[in-house]
Amino acid sequence: MEGYLAVAAVVLAGVLLVTAAMLVRRLLAPRAATPAARATYESGVDPVGGGWAQSQVRYLSFAFLYVVFAVDAVYLFPWALVLRDPGLGLASLVEVLVFVGVVLLGLVHAARRGLLRWDLT
Repeated sequence: MEGYLAVAAVVLAGVLLVTAAMLVRRLLAPRAATPAARATYESGVDPVGGGWAQSQVRYLSFAFLYVVFAVDAVYLFPWALVLRDPGLGLASLVEVLVFVGVVLLGLVHAARRGLLRWDLT
């Protein structure tokens, strides 16, 4: 029963902190928006020209490269830490080799599409 009381106390403390933060924001934040507050800006720079600009952003390519180069570390580092465990054996090594092969296949695919070049125009 003591474990449930600890969880309830943490949840209650979280709810109280969020409620207090919202109340303080409501009390301190300005209510009337000035024209300067309603103006659009990007990184602190005042807008110049029209508000419409079409740009080609390749989020999918960057997400793909992120998965290839970063998320694989989430799987490789824990495996490397328990590598000396005798219970893992050959099956674990084969699984990691398959995983690294899939990552390398993704890297080759990115290179063939030209995603590893600096000039992404």
